[in-house]
Amino acid sequence: MLCLSLLIVVMANTSLIVAAPDMTRDLDLSSSDLQWVVDGYTVPYAALMLVLGAIGDKYSRRGALLTGLVVFAGGSVMGSLVDRTELVIAARALMGVGAAVVMPATLSLLVAVFPRAERARAITAWTATSGLAIAVGPLVAGWLLEDHAWGSTFLINVPVAVVAVVGALVLVPSSKAQGMGRIDYVGGLLSIVSVGSLVYATIEGPHFGWGAGPVTAAVVAGLGLPAFVAWELRHPHPMLNVRKFRLRPFSGSLLAVLFFFFGTFGALYYSTQFLQFVLGYDALETGVRLLPLAGAVFAGAAVTGRLTPRLGMKTMVVAGMAIGTAGVLLLTRIEQGSAYTDFLAPMMMLGFAIGLSVSPATDTIMGSFPEDELGVGGGANDTALELGGSLGIAVLGSLLGTAYRDELTDLAGGHLPAAAMDAAKDSVGGGLAVAERIAQDPSGGPQQAQALIDAVHRSFAHGVATTSLTGGIIMAAGTLLFLAVLPGRRKAGRAGDPAAG
Repeated sequence: MLCLSLLIVVMANTSLIVAAPDMTRDLDLSSSDLQWVVDGYTVPYAALMLVLGAIGDKYSRRGALLTGLVVFAGGSVMGSLVDRTELVIAARALMGVGAAVVMPATLSLLVAVFPRAERARAITAWTATSGLAIAVGPLVAGWLLEDHAWGSTFLINVPVAVVAVVGALVLVPSSKAQGMGRIDYVGGLLSIVSVGSLVYATIEGPHFGWGAGPVTAAVVAGLGLPAFVAWELRHPHPMLNVRKFRLRPFSGSLLAVLFFFFGTFGALYYSTQFLQFVLGYDALETGVRLLPLAGAVFAGAAVTGRLTPRLGMKTMVVAGMAIGTAGVLLLTRIEQGSAYTDFLAPMMMLGFAIGLSVSPATDTIMGSFPEDELGVGGGANDTALELGGSLGIAVLGSLLGTAYRDELTDLAGGHLPAAAMDAAKDSVGGGLAVAERIAQDPSGGPQQAQALIDAVHRSFAHGVATTSLTGGIIMAAGTLLFLAVLPGRRKAGRAGDPAAG
């Protein structure tokens, strides 16, 4: 039931990737609108996990799971019924609140229920479920979109949530922290403001310019994070014991999760767009072609389950990050004539890397927290994951957009009216929509439309290759940083920290 709850939380983001074209057409979404339909979920999800994890520790982890599932299902119902952009964004935000309760609750319950000897295997299954959701979300959404409107991709969450609620009531034991003191709500508020502002600035600034909103949010985050650290250092019962960051296994594992999902989510975001917009696959066909990624996750999970006890966490995480980095760098070969087979190896490498490295890192993070702080530990792990993914989609998506616009301007800048050129440069979908209008215009015709389609495809392929180089370099830097931060196995063993493996 814990893995099932995790499945729908992750699927809520990945299924939207293939539903985005239908939503864009039906709701007439601008590039900014679509970005916030996606990220309306992300901001509350990332900002609230730490606080809601602590509340689950204090009162009831199972109760938190049930509450989160109900809120998530309510947001899903709302999203399936509304037909205005701002209401879809609100529904996604409500789902994000529910997910922020569910995600740390699943991990804290997992660690609380399983004894230490079995915990690594349980976390490996949890990680494999995340990888499965990355591929299954687009597949299920694609199947639904064959015969139903995009609202069905929201509604599919409801029966799964109902099954998860019933299963949790029957199968999941009650769990909460014993002897936990008062919750540090001031620290919690500082974390919400700081992380929420950071995620908002990360999303809005690179994509739409550093106006007053994102600049203000960046300043708030820049002031809020040091204030949070200062408060937590002085508080007798802090929301998050920031002194844990002195523990190199803990801080190194958080860095690994953040950098890894930076590259993985960013690469998946633009690879899926290439499959749909350039190669012309519909939603279901795209979902089917992401299935090898899920298989690779399970293969990586099987390998890490066997080898981590022998080789140690550091070796497995470094190997996974190196394989993931190589997978992203392979996407630099993408060009206008590239086919699905050019994406197959990178996606399988990314999937294998998820299975190989994420569960040992997560096990180390959770092993750094006592039993009465497991929800906080889950919140810290999941915040790093979500922050990394948000940064990846925002930063790499912004670089992709810039490279696409610059290349398209060079290829077609003198051949289109200014308004049409602006629409074509907004996104690859916008460029193809302009080409469709040109084909139907007597002053244009099929030949001019095809010329624009070729320019759009070439520009987007150029953007994918350029962005992948940057993403690969950043992931490589993260791998080196992880190597520098984490102690070697012998040194960790002498320090007496079993989690440092």
